[in-house]
Amino acid sequence: MTKNRATSIGLIAILLWSSMVGLIRGVSEGLGPVGGAAAIYTCSGLLLLVTVGFPKLKTFSTRYLIAGCVLFVSYEICLALSLGYAATRQQAIEVGMVNYLWPSLTIAFAILFNGQKARWWVVPGLLLSLLGVSWVLGGKEGLNLVEIKQNIASSPLSYILAFVGAFIWAAYCTVTAKYAKGKNGITLFVLLTGLSLWIQYFSSPQPPMVFSWPVVIKLVMCALSLGIAYAAWNIGILHGNVSLLAVGSYFTPVLSSALASFLLSAPLSWAFWQGACMVCAGSLLCWAATRRS
Repeated sequence: MTKNRATSIGLIAILLWSSMVGLIRGVSEGLGPVGGAAAIYTCSGLLLLVTVGFPKLKTFSTRYLIAGCVLFVSYEICLALSLGYAATRQQAIEVGMVNYLWPSLTIAFAILFNGQKARWWVVPGLLLSLLGVSWVLGGKEGLNLVEIKQNIASSPLSYILAFVGAFIWAAYCTVTAKYAKGKNGITLFVLLTGLSLWIQYFSSPQPPMVFSWPVVIKLVMCALSLGIAYAAWNIGILHGNVSLLAVGSYFTPVLSSALASFLLSAPLSWAFWQGACMVCAGSLLCWAATRRS
């Protein structure tokens, strides 16, 4: 496989991941936040068994296996439930934007815990990402503290889960870079996520799962997107242009919001797009701060 082709496949993974916010929310509206997420990750895990295969656990570092399982499962549950519990579709897209603090946080964690060298402008990059999220939460007026408080108060669990999830994913990326040693446990992690959600579904009161053709179609699309994206990303990282893929991934907030707005028929304000661009710019600035001359 040529490098250009592998890079193109990796970029397809970014496109597929960008559809997740809209699709997860769509499925949760029919099957419930927990039931919908459980169905998504179960189907995706089964697909990964076919596309990626089950990992040989004996070759894994114990630290990576334990920490990776805990962090990955925790993050995916935070992400799926934060979208499912959002009060409205527009709010679900805003919650998804909070989650996209993770690229900047990942670089901050790499600096703090993995000895990553960085230039001083990593700090403005982090601040710009935070400002972008605040701008999104401020509604049509942009940075409005009163509106931000009211927005969060209307669905605090969603925003808390998304915010915590961003830190968890940054920690997962840091652990993976340090302990994975080229191993990929994604199939195991996704299956465990589905299992954990089913345990939660059957052990606590949940709304009934109402299947309809639109919901089933979104469930299949979501499972395919998640499963194929991880397989495609693995090819891109192993054989493609990693730097180009990294840059492309930092534009995910804008692409994800556009796809979610289309899939959910939820128009977004100009202030939202301003905030989304700030998040992207902040992430890119953090990334550039770690690049060597």
